[in-house]
Amino acid sequence: MAVTLLSAGALRSVAAQPARPTDARSGPDPELRKILIAAVAQANSFTDRFDAEVWLTDMSRRLAKQVPDPTERLAILKTVHKHSTHVNVPAELVLGVIDVESNFDRFAISASSALGLMQVMPFWIKELGYKDKNALFNIETNVLLGCQILRFYLEMERGNLVQGLARYNGSVGRRWYSDRVLDRVRTKWFRQ
Repeated sequence: MAVTLLSAGALRSVAAQPARPTDARSGPDPELRKILIAAVAQANSFTDRFDAEVWLTDMSRRLAKQVPDPTERLAILKTVHKHSTHVNVPAELVLGVIDVESNFDRFAISASSALGLMQVMPFWIKELGYKDKNALFNIETNVLLGCQILRFYLEMERGNLVQGLARYNGSVGRRWYSDRVLDRVRTKWFRQ
């Protein structure tokens, strides 16, 4: 077995580099931070009014029990469609994530301190320079960041939904979360 000795400078350099976070719960990823900053200034989705009406009517009916207020329900659906389209992730997958993560409670707080509809970790507030600590309870902000984060982990896993969803949830190596989201997409949100 060969042993390599590192110089003191090389050892300090290796020790000084922080470990890159492996999932959404383990800290802000510098690469993801750049993506989120760029995304904050963009978006819009429906190109055809008829498609918008059909999709919003269908999804609104499915969401009515969880979000009884039609104004809030449509705000959530429009925002999900806009940001999921922008990152090229099916809106129905994002709806499945929200369904499992927060049950569409935009004021949800998890045991791990994740906030809002998509249960975004609060360290992103400081990382992205938001002044309002409640920014993640804002539908637009939460879904924008959540969609970008979800896309980042799906790309990291080369499109593998099970592994990408597990990274999003912080349950890497386990299927329970991914299976719940995919089941919700299949049984409730996929267009029938």
